[in-house]
Amino acid sequence: MTLGTIAFNNLRRRKSRLIFLVIGLLIGIATVVTLLSLSQAMTAEARHKMENFGANILLTPKTDELSLSYGGITLGGVTVDPREIREADLDRISTIPNRRNIAAVAPKILGAVQVKGERVMLMGVVADREFHLKRWWSVQGRPLAAENELVAGSAVARRLGLAMGETIEIEEFPFVVTGILQETGSQDDDLLIASLPAAQILLGKTGLVSLVEVAALCGECPVEDMVSQIAAVLPDVKVGAIQQVVKSRMHAIEQFQAFALGVAAVVILIGALVVFVTMMGSVNERTREIGIFRALGFRRGHVVTLILTEAFWVSLLAGVLGFLSGMLATRLLLPVLAEEHVHLVWNPILAGGSILLAVGVGTLASLYPALHASRLDPTEALRTL
Repeated sequence: MTLGTIAFNNLRRRKSRLIFLVIGLLIGIATVVTLLSLSQAMTAEARHKMENFGANILLTPKTDELSLSYGGITLGGVTVDPREIREADLDRISTIPNRRNIAAVAPKILGAVQVKGERVMLMGVVADREFHLKRWWSVQGRPLAAENELVAGSAVARRLGLAMGETIEIEEFPFVVTGILQETGSQDDDLLIASLPAAQILLGKTGLVSLVEVAALCGECPVEDMVSQIAAVLPDVKVGAIQQVVKSRMHAIEQFQAFALGVAAVVILIGALVVFVTMMGSVNERTREIGIFRALGFRRGHVVTLILTEAFWVSLLAGVLGFLSGMLATRLLLPVLAEEHVHLVWNPILAGGSILLAVGVGTLASLYPALHASRLDPTEALRTL
């Protein structure tokens, strides 16, 4: 009979202790797996949102600023020779080395127009890109679908008394209001939004754009490198990165990951204490059994191996069940925590790591009880018979 057989038979005889040990370690491993899986899934969702929502690179025309000051008094500045960006030049963006990191390029033309006797700001956009880029926009009605259609911001719609389906004239061109943008609390509320080609014609700026938003928000995008690359292919354009957007979102992700690791460490520590206390209790209960083994010629190393073998099998079982329980908990919690892009990843590295963690924690927690058992005096143990 081998030590492994003795250990296995002992676990079979003491099923209640086996169940208690497995549950104690299983809860810890399941918590770790759940937190790490949720962290990975939430990180993936955040990166998905970053790649699809908003923009973090802004392209504007370069202008020459003339400062007006005399005798220590500054009168402000004026813009000299204002320029626009040629729409055809934007094709160069697709030639930069990091072009695969670009989610969307959204050009815009801006200008003032007369509507119902009032001057309002008209913005021309590429409708599918703009409304995809700004997912937070909520439109009552529907977005643009043709060049003779408009979407009105909430503030300008109230000021002009616009209603959906109404036809208005801008520079003698008729436009149909197909949607009203719900209040955003930004400058978008004061805009009339039309298709880019129609707005360019109305403003007399065919082939030109006022600014361009580039969406390249992802967790591992080299934003600064992309800014330099775009500036190199568009030397007459001012290229800037909106760094606070990236930093704030990634900081939130890092905080969640740190919190998850902290909680996981505490739970694992508690699981290790459960194993330690249970194994110590088992050693004290098995004093006579261990004394008989020693009297039969078992060495101290044999006793240590016997206890650690039991701990190994218990920890292995707890690791497998803990991983499966953690993934099940993640599957149940993910739809509640994630708004969209719910994607559960069965990570083999996480599976192997959780099992190794369970075996390592269980074995280490059982090391002192095993050493304590090996030091039992067989004569003292046999006196209890």
